[in-house]
Amino acid sequence: MKPGSDAADAATVGGQAARRDPAAWRLAEVPTTTDLAVAQAFCREVARRHYENFTVATRLVPPRLRQHLATVYAFARWSDDLADEAADPAEAIASLAAWRHELEECFAGRPRHPVMVAVAHTARQTGLAIEPFADLLDAFEQDQRKTRYETRAELVDYCRRSADPVGRIVLALEGCRDPQLVTMSDSICTGLQLVNFWQDLRRDRLAGRVYLPQEDLRRHGIGEEELDACTSSVALRRLLADEVAWARECFAAGAPLAERGPPVLRPAIAMFLGGGRAVADAIEKAGFDTLVRRPTVGRWTKLNLAARGWWATRRSGS
Repeated sequence: MKPGSDAADAATVGGQAARRDPAAWRLAEVPTTTDLAVAQAFCREVARRHYENFTVATRLVPPRLRQHLATVYAFARWSDDLADEAADPAEAIASLAAWRHELEECFAGRPRHPVMVAVAHTARQTGLAIEPFADLLDAFEQDQRKTRYETRAELVDYCRRSADPVGRIVLALEGCRDPQLVTMSDSICTGLQLVNFWQDLRRDRLAGRVYLPQEDLRRHGIGEEELDACTSSVALRRLLADEVAWARECFAAGAPLAERGPPVLRPAIAMFLGGGRAVADAIEKAGFDTLVRRPTVGRWTKLNLAARGWWATRRSGS
């Protein structure tokens, strides 16, 4: 299930319920607050309700980082909801513009929305800059205007703003800005975004978006109408095999980060890297047919990845 799709979800701010349904996601629906504890609790609730692996992932980092991760996730989740729950692209762009103003006010020392109050605190504590947050908003806005990508380079440029900023923020929480390590993080995040695209061919097609590069479609002799079929053609499966191999190359390029990144982050990095590779494996096991059903990683695989991360944490003594 897509995170944030449950209309019954609610979080409480200042004693008032902020329901996450299509009629109540606008900025005005959430009371402003200057209470940091309330704002941080709001972010934890957003993360808990919308990300099933959040608790597991945060157990792999020290307690001092867990609230910061919840805050970052809440920002990304809220931004995504503003785009996805809008009635049309024009409304989404307007909402994201208002949210961008809130972000600018946040980094100017005038946060109002509870998510921004928490972001402001995290930025002060860790030295985070506004740029990766703004990059994420650029990507959400781009999704409203651009629904096709001609080349792989174009798609990578989109991933640079839609996925890579999250990894950069997480590294920066530990003061890590080493260009080589950031490049590895970018590779992992891009790979994660790519396998998510290949999982969601049908969902994205129904939403009017095609992330398969147009040049790759032409190279395999595939028309977009094949994405409307109940099952993938032989040609489409071959194309997906190529795209999954591309994602695996991204994972391989970023893999050294699990051993060279900040020690306290290595177990979580290893878990997410393993998770991305597990998704690639699931797509392969499905015969590269993601139209008939969406390949997913099973519960036991997730638990195994978490256990490996936990054991790495124990061995590292972090």
